[in-house]
Amino acid sequence: MVEDRSISGKIYAAINFTLLAIIALITVLPFVHVVAGSFTTSAELAANKFVLIPKVWSLDAYKFIFSTNTIFKAMGVSIGVTVIGTLFSMFITALMAYGLSRKDLDGRNIFNFLVVFTMLFNGGMIPTFLIVKELGLIDSYAALILPSAISAFNMIILKNFFQNIPEGLEESAKIDGCSDFGILFKIVLPLSMPAIATISLFYAVTYWNTYMSAILYLDDSAKWPIQVLLRQIVVLASGMDHSSTLDGTVPPPDQTIKMAVIVVATLPILMVYPYLQKHFAKGAMLGSMKG
Repeated sequence: MVEDRSISGKIYAAINFTLLAIIALITVLPFVHVVAGSFTTSAELAANKFVLIPKVWSLDAYKFIFSTNTIFKAMGVSIGVTVIGTLFSMFITALMAYGLSRKDLDGRNIFNFLVVFTMLFNGGMIPTFLIVKELGLIDSYAALILPSAISAFNMIILKNFFQNIPEGLEESAKIDGCSDFGILFKIVLPLSMPAIATISLFYAVTYWNTYMSAILYLDDSAKWPIQVLLRQIVVLASGMDHSSTLDGTVPPPDQTIKMAVIVVATLPILMVYPYLQKHFAKGAMLGSMKG
């Protein structure tokens, strides 16, 4: 019986591994195709619709994208908005989530209802634009942060995580004379690192992919984030005469530029994820040890 179970376990493990490998391969192949297509030549991309390993490597698409210093300024704008916006959003989200997680808060159910209500109904684009305009935020970086500073969905996730923390820890801290802010920053947040890291990644991705807010609220093109500038590069490349350029060279095709734009727009946020993944593990261990 032990041998049969061992054999059946090995068969199950082999099938499970095979299925997961196939799913992982299906997930990774499109991104590999995009990366490889951004480094290939125009002739090879036109001949082969699906490229995994370029026969001839070319940097023409990236040379076209980085042909102006404007892209580095746009990258700096996106990085600044992402870092500052994520920190600000996490701060106010944690404050509100902790307040609503307290059962002794007066009007707690009313506030929870108002938060959930905003997930179902919102004012729309025009009222939001009018509010931003009246606040004097037009053509400022604050317009990219404040209108989307807090997400009701993220706040509810964090609130539910706070509610799972044993009440005995907070009561012990109160007996020791710890204030509400002390409990939040010294006890609740350190035990909530998995949720903090996850929601921080959600906010970071949102700010990094800022496009519509920049189109609506920024009049000065010098303040555009990377997503808007890359979109303009794609539009410019699509309208170019690809037969020749001013220096006599042939520019890269539209599709190659589009793939290079995807890589440039995606790579920075992919580089952040492994760092946050370490915090997932550390936060989980911290919570298990002290919980």
